[in-house]
Formats: sequence, structure tokens, C-alpha cells
Amino acid sequence: MGKFHFIIFLLVFAFISCEEVPNETISLNGDWQFSEDGKNDWKTAEVPGTVQADLLRLGEIPDPFLKNNEDSIQWISERNWQYKKQFSVSEEILKRTKHFLNFEGLNTYAEVFLNDSLILFANNAFRGWEVDVSDALKSENEILIIFKSPDSIEKSEAENLNYELPGGSRVFTRKPQYQYGWDWAPKIKTIGIWKNISLINYNVARLKDVFLETKSISDSLAEIVAKFEIETEKEEEITLKITNKNTSETFSSNFKTKAGESEYQIPFNIKNPKLWWTHNLGEPFLYNIQVELIHNKNVLETYSKKLGVRSIELITEKDSKGETFYFKLNGKPVYMKGANYVPQQMLEAQIDQEKYVRLIDDVVAANMNMLRVWGGGIYEDDYFYELCDEKGVLVWQDFMFACAMYPGDAAFLENVKQEAIINIKRLRGHPSLALWCGNNENSEGWQRWGWQDGKTEAQKQEIWKNYYAVFNHILPRAVDSLSPNINYWESSPKYGRGDKRYQFEGDTHDWWVWHDGYPFEHFEEEVPRFMSEFGFQSFPSIETLKYATKRDSVLLNDPFFANHQKHSRGFKIIDDYMARDFPVPKNAEDYVYMSQLLQAYGITKGIHAQRRAKPYNMGTLYWQLNDCWPAVSWSSIDYLGNWKALHYQAKKAFENVLISTEEKNDSLHIFVVNDTFETISDKLSIKLIDFDGAIIYENQLLVESAENRSKVLFSLPLKTLKFDKAFYVLNINFGKSEYFHYFVKPKDLKLSESETQIEIEMAKGGFLLKLSSKTLQKNVFLIANEKGTFEDNYFDLLPNEPKTILFSTESKSPPKLEYKTLNQFIK
Repeated sequence: MGKFHFIIFLLVFAFISCEEVPNETISLNGDWQFSEDGKNDWKTAEVPGTVQADLLRLGEIPDPFLKNNEDSIQWISERNWQYKKQFSVSEEILKRTKHFLNFEGLNTYAEVFLNDSLILFANNAFRGWEVDVSDALKSENEILIIFKSPDSIEKSEAENLNYELPGGSRVFTRKPQYQYGWDWAPKIKTIGIWKNISLINYNVARLKDVFLETKSISDSLAEIVAKFEIETEKEEEITLKITNKNTSETFSSNFKTKAGESEYQIPFNIKNPKLWWTHNLGEPFLYNIQVELIHNKNVLETYSKKLGVRSIELITEKDSKGETFYFKLNGKPVYMKGANYVPQQMLEAQIDQEKYVRLIDDVVAANMNMLRVWGGGIYEDDYFYELCDEKGVLVWQDFMFACAMYPGDAAFLENVKQEAIINIKRLRGHPSLALWCGNNENSEGWQRWGWQDGKTEAQKQEIWKNYYAVFNHILPRAVDSLSPNINYWESSPKYGRGDKRYQFEGDTHDWWVWHDGYPFEHFEEEVPRFMSEFGFQSFPSIETLKYATKRDSVLLNDPFFANHQKHSRGFKIIDDYMARDFPVPKNAEDYVYMSQLLQAYGITKGIHAQRRAKPYNMGTLYWQLNDCWPAVSWSSIDYLGNWKALHYQAKKAFENVLISTEEKNDSLHIFVVNDTFETISDKLSIKLIDFDGAIIYENQLLVESAENRSKVLFSLPLKTLKFDKAFYVLNINFGKSEYFHYFVKPKDLKLSESETQIEIEMAKGGFLLKLSSKTLQKNVFLIANEKGTFEDNYFDLLPNEPKTILFSTESKSPPKLEYKTLNQFIK
């Protein structure tokens, strides 16, 4: 080889050697095995997953969601379990400087061994865990994870106290609290690797966190600060580059890092920013931001982030009646409409993305703009919040504490602190995030539910001191330092319903209806500032009942379904309320239908009363949106995704422009509630008709509905009209909005039985159904033999006024339809 050629070879070799490879994260989810501890009976495991899900998949346990099978699987959480996996690492990867095992979620008490060395003890299902294995990693490796039963650990922790904490054994374990059984959920304490496991490898530096914080917003400029956490082995010259993909603008800075973890910032601006709005008020616009970590002109890591430019704040100000509770989005007061969300599945890792999409689409379709992620469940998957960002739904986020008092030893408090830090950092960048709330009903329970009974003064002081440490110290400080643009609220509700202030300050959980047997009219008599919980149970769909019992027909008092009612008085309460307001059918399928009408009737009565009271009341979130298993519950969407009557009727009750009525002082007051930011002028049309269509009163007038207001636009003096209230309905229209006012309870209506005619016509995406009847048909419930969704259901059909709705289905054959109406049950 000549000298010249040798020099070229050296230069090429030097260039190749200096070129840096990107950082790499290797998934370790596949090829796991599990066994009961000590048995070495290894079987294939799915990761992410749970022991219960794997045993079910392998056919070794019955499905706990069916019949009474829940009781037969309780032994699983009483035992210890092992997971193991072998994996290889290439020489190229091994040569890298740093290696970390990352465990996104271990449920819950776990000892982790790598190549027979203990590397981690985990004790919190809500935390991620990362371990530096740079010195322990080999070309051939084995991970062994031993999960301990929570029972013995909880028993030991309880014995360290000289009193019993409200909430029982679950309070010592940082795992989903509803898994210990709730009045809508079974007892299934899952165990396993419930989130991803990966191996992180790098040479020079890595990004630990990226947060795009909006500092200020004006019409012409949004000031953003990109905050980075970077880890390096030694001092390095690093470049951080930000690209706004929407405008093609780039911003970059060079930094000289320190060894270890360091924080850096890059301010950048967005000119004439498009704001993020909830879907009912505007476009939930998201900027696409790319972040690059660069060293010696080599890109080590690239991240794509979504940025929603918006401001959100909770306004709590003293006034003449108490204290306000409302949200301002982009400087404007916004009325919040929605529901409380619970985990969609007891075996968490089984939820697929399609189910998330379907549920959030159902939320948007029902005109909801807020969900409350309840504190007894989980901090949801990233994909849940990404969907809320994309589809314009705000999230009230509870920390995971519910209906209990918790310990306050140093180890527990530190565990909670790290849990809070991890989840605040993970979620704070989502524009959908509206509020951090410390807990669900812990404060109310302590003050009102008799939790202090039998405790000494010293014990009471200690329990409350521990409460204060978590919810007035650790959590608000973590929020303030890491997520300063989002408000923190200590406990939901602020006051329990036994406190006179509950109606005038803060948020409210109103359970006088249901738990205390108050009539639905109570919702109209005591309207709070913000209703964050109220609800009523109903049965799920016939499809879900048959799925749960594995029967071809539905039975009342079915022993295979009795266990799926988790409220001790639930069946009787439904019976009692139904007898007050509705006919009580003896046939099982009819009873299911009537229970759903009952639920919708009561809850929409509350929604209307609360919305009429705007701006005194500025939010209504009913309990609950969804189910985690097939059950009789407060949900408006059952476990199989079927809309109940409540969801259909909430869709109408949550429209931006709502007609609502109130009978008072011998007059009927007609409200128009306008949640938009525009004044609307339109024709108000009023017709009082009997159930055969005869009109005895009619009026039309041009009215104006002021922006973001609720106002009486017309009052009808009832004394001047002579009619039998049981035979008439008031049909009210304002623009595209329509409302039916009935003057007596549903069971007292004098409805006629007559046929409903249905014409079916093929259309894009399904079939158009044209319905008509000679008499008013109350609460028409359509049932199809084909799988699909009805645009509307459980609706009222006026006499001689056809109604057309779309039945969306993939089937090309016209559906065979059946229907029920309330008319069929009125004698």
C-alpha cells in the first residue's frame, strides 16, 4: 500500500469511528414466562399484562366477568408469582457507555433480579422505575421478577398502627383502589407487569424529559419555553434544536453540560397563535413540534411533541352567596359538561387503542367537554390524554386516592412524592389537562361519615396530620413546582352534603338522590356551584346481560347476575324510584328498558336545573361515564360500549344551545341556555298539543339569547290555559334546538297505544330510518338485529311529524327492527 493510500484509509477510518450512532431503546415486552412462586410451572406470559389475564388466556381460570366467577379467582392475589425472560444484547450495544432497565409499571410489590443480582424493589404500581445496569449487563441475560401478594404486606403495615385507618387494608398499597371492590366494581387485585419494559442505551447524552410550557399568550404572540432534562456521563457540548413543523421555524441553542442530570431551557415564540379550544367552542388546534438532541452534528434523539396553546384556570372567588367554582379557558368562562371516568377494564393492560378511540368519540358525540379521571382508578395511559388533546376534551385529573385515610410514615410519604413527580411530569404537557385534584371524598368522609368514631384525640390528630402532609403539602408543592399553569384542588368535594356550605362553595357530590332516597326534584331545589358527582343506576343493555350470564334470555333476579350489582341496596333503590315515576314492568327485558329511562329522566333533570342556574352553577359532571365490567351501575355507556338511554339524552342536554323549562308560581318559564360566545337571535316557537296532535295554544316570537348566558325568554301563564296536563305536551323550538315539556310524571301520562311506522332506505354508511305515528310515542327505543349504532334512540316522536335517523352499520342488508315505547306500559 502506498503512503497516499494509507493516509486516505486513516482519514476514512477516523471519520467512521467518530460518527455517533443514535441512542436506542429496545423493547423487552416479548417472550416472558410466569409461574406461581415456588412451583416452577412456567407458562407463556403477555407483557404488558397481569397474572389474571394470562391464566384466563390459558384457560386455567374461568372468566371473572361472567356469572359468579369472580369469587373463584380470589386465590390468585393471595399468592406470590414470578416472571422471567432471557434476552441477548449485541456486542455493538454492549460497547455503549450507559444502559438502563426501564420498568414503566410493576403491580405492585416486586423484587427484580438481573442475572441473579437484586437490582430493584418496587412498591408502587403508579410509578415507573429505572435501574442503571451498565456494569451488570452481559451478552446473555435473564430478568426474574418476584411479585409478592399484597395481603401479608398490608397486614403487617396495619399491625404497626394502634388504630384502623378508614378504607381498610388497601390504603397501605399504592395500586388501583377500585380493585379491592367498589359499589360498581368487582374485587380483582391484579398482579403483574402492567406496563412496558425496555432497555435504554446511549453513549454521550440522553433526554430524560421535554416540557413545552406556555408562558404568555396574546393575539399576536405566544411565548413558549422548552424545558429539557438531559443526562450525560461527563461534560459535553450539546445542541438542542426545536422545529415548529407548522411554520417551519427552527430554534436551537448550544449548551455545555455537566456530568449527571441537568436542566436547560430554550425560549421560542409562535406568531399569531391558533389557540386550543374544547371541541364545542372551537378547534382543538395542536402544533407539531420536533425536538432534537445533537452532539457533534449527529442527532442522538428525536422527539415529536404536540403543543396546544391555551390558558386554563380555576376561578374561586368569594361572592355574596359563597365562593365561585368555574374554569376560564383562554380567558373566557366555560361551562363544563361531562362525566366521571373510571378505568375501562379491570385487567388494565387488555385495553386496546380502538376502545379508547371509541369511548372518547362517544364523549365528543354526547357534546361533553370535560371528563373527571376519578381518584380510585389509574393515571391513564398516554394515549387517553392524546385523544383528549386531539378531540378537544378537558380532563379533571384526580391523584389516585379515594374514600379513605392514608398512612403518613416517612417511607409512604416519599413514595407518594415520587409518584406525584412522575405523573405530573408525564401529563403536564397535555393541553387537555385542566385541574389536579388531591383526592376523592377523603375530606368529606373524615368530616361526615363517622370515620372519627372510636378514635382517641391523639389518633385523630395523627390521622389528620398525615392527610395534611399528603394533600396540603406534598401534592400542591409538586404541582406548583412542576405544573404551575394548572390549579390544584385539595379534595372533591370541598364540603360534604351534610355541610350547609356544600351548595354555595366549591364543587359538590350530591348523593341525596340515590343514597338517601331523595326524589329527583331535589336536583332542581338545591343547585350547587359546580356538580362534580351525582348519579343513578340502571341495568346495562340486553346484549351485555346475556354476555355476562351466558344465557339466551334475560331473567329478573337472575342468580348468575346478582353478583354484578355491587350496591347492597341497589336493586331495591331502582325499584322504589321506578314506582314513584314510571310503570314497573314484570317482564325482564321491559324492566331493563324502564330502568334506563328512569336513570335518564333523573340525571337529565339535574343537568337541566344546573345549566339553567348558569353562571351561579358552571359545571355538571355526572357519575359515571363507563364501566370496567358488565354490571348494574351508574354508567351511561355499558361494558360492551352500548349507549344507555342516559347517554342519548345527555347528548341533547349538553348541546351548546339548550331549551329548558321550569314550572313555578303557576307559570312555565322557558329558558334558553347559550354556551357559545355569540348572541343568537332566532324564532322561539311554542305549541301546546294533545297526544293526537291537536293544538290548543300556539305562539311564535323573535327572541335574543345572550352569549354565555342562561335566561328566561318567555313565561307561559298556566292559569289562563284550561287543559288536562296528563294528555298534553308543550313542544318548544328555538333555531335548531327542540324540547318537550310534560306536565306530569311519566307514569301519569295518558298515552295511547298505536303502531309506529318505520320505512328503511339504504344510505351512505348504513340505513335511513323514517319513523311516523298518528299519536305521540314516548321514549321510542329501537332494537336492530344487525350490529350498528343509532344516531338517536329513546326519543319522543310527535304525532304526524315524521322523524328520520341514521342507523350506521357495515351490513348491506336492511336491519330487522323492533321497538319499545313507554306507551306500551301505560294503562
